[in-house]
Amino acid sequence: MTVEVDVKPVRSRDLALIGYDGASSILEVVFRAGGVYRFQEVPEGVYQNLMAAPSHGTFFQKHIKNQYAYVKVS
Repeated sequence: MTVEVDVKPVRSRDLALIGYDGASSILEVVFRAGGVYRFQEVPEGVYQNLMAAPSHGTFFQKHIKNQYAYVKVS
């Protein structure tokens, strides 16, 4: 199954783009230093909180990085 995730630019030192596909619960994160990762089974509320957070990078580190399985896309 191929999933197309619509990513949006964010203001963050570490994160360049963030996107979410509600149908598959996949969160896609593109890092400024390189690398695209897809985190699996992420609830939509977590994505919404990430996008609303004062610091996307801090929220990502605390609530996503070690909490959800992921695959490196590129």
